Amino acid sequence: MPDPRRAIPRTDALLAEPRIAKFAETLGRDLVKAAIQAAQQAARAGEIAPGDVVDGVLARLPASAASLRPVINATGVVVHTNLGRAPLSAAALDALVAAGGATDVEFDLATGERARRGRGALAALAAAVPAAGAVHVVNNNAAALLLCALALAPGREIVVSRGELVEIGDGFRIPDLLASTGARLREVGTTNRTSVRDYADAVGPDTGFVLKVHPSNYRVAGFTSEAALSELAGLGMPVVADIGSGLLAPHPLLPDEPDATSALRAGATVVTASGDKLLGGPQAGLLLGDADVVERLRRHPAARAL
Repeated sequence: MPDPRRAIPRTDALLAEPRIAKFAETLGRDLVKAAIQAAQQAARAGEIAPGDVVDGVLARLPASAASLRPVINATGVVVHTNLGRAPLSAAALDALVAAGGATDVEFDLATGERARRGRGALAALAAAVPAAGAVHVVNNNAAALLLCALALAPGREIVVSRGELVEIGDGFRIPDLLASTGARLREVGTTNRTSVRDYADAVGPDTGFVLKVHPSNYRVAGFTSEAALSELAGLGMPVVADIGSGLLAPHPLLPDEPDATSALRAGATVVTASGDKLLGGPQAGLLLGDADVVERLRRHPAARAL
């Protein structure tokens, strides 16, 4: 009796099969070969017929080399953090294509010398927020806050309102994030009411900076109060303002959304923001503020990792 396994197509024949061969060009030979071997093994085990191996291979191949699958966002939330965050514009997609090849990312074409990485993007960000003495970009807003703690409060205190100890995505909590740097959190006020006097009573020689966090994904209503940034700036300590996604400058259609320009004009030493939702680009954390402080953040040993 003939061995049914002999009817199973050979690997080289399957790789040459036109419907499979085109995937080898887009997905890579190794991935396609793995799908072939899996289909052949299924045929040997009797799970599929030898004549169905080609269909078995095609069924095991992904639509693209990327692991992400396109979906339809029918949630009503345009900038959805679970569904791709900020949709990229045509200009942003063109920039991604350009960045995929050889570019002058860290090279000055005019002088032929090495140049600062991302200088064009940083210059555009600085031009959009003239109130900032300097700007810098890191991985995300959590990285921006982490860098502030590492550079400005190592082994020192960060004074923050109890009503602003927020939890961000995936269960990460700002107090845990900051404490991981070795800084100590000095909580002031209560969940619903914190005054400038609460901060004033807490600041001292051991204070690294005062942190003001915008509660972007929740709201406390009723009997509430909070200290204004201008009041905190009057305490004589560096003030870091986390505006969440925020805006670069005030906008009449979003009067209640915090913005970097107003925060800096109110006296914030450094403003941090989540740049992807704000600018409609890839995930990023923005640092805007006093030139000397931002340069200190940029030159910190951890900045390269962030």
